[in-house]
Amino acid sequence: MGESTGIPQWTDPNCPVARATDLVGDRWSMLIIRDAMDGARTFTDFQQRTGIARNMLADRLRRLAGYGIMTRVEAPAGKRKHYELTAAGEELFPVILALRHWGEEHAFAEGEAHSVLVDAAGATVAATEPVGTDGNPLTSRNTRVVR
Repeated sequence: MGESTGIPQWTDPNCPVARATDLVGDRWSMLIIRDAMDGARTFTDFQQRTGIARNMLADRLRRLAGYGIMTRVEAPAGKRKHYELTAAGEELFPVILALRHWGEEHAFAEGEAHSVLVDAAGATVAATEPVGTDGNPLTSRNTRVVR
């Protein structure tokens, strides 16, 4: 098993968090996924939005496709192929949303300008938090990992 086969070397084979970060945890992959969710489709779209070097972008797109997070599809008018998120890639939306809200809270000074995520009606998307079966918020203090 290795990167050259399209399968990563697992950092911690028994941990879902480790496996997920092995697949999408680097800075560029997350920004590519974010931009795909925001409508980027072409290699040029991703390169212009992120500023990533072309060789790094090609590598990340190849990996994301190899991991089943993105797919290459026929572009309109027979131009170069476009990239789209797969169902697994779309399911990363809550992860991107959580990172966005964490960033709004902790990565900007008060009053500092930043982008805002809005829903189809134009309303700002509120932060969400996981809740237990009893409706109470879940945190690292009231959950545990069972091995």
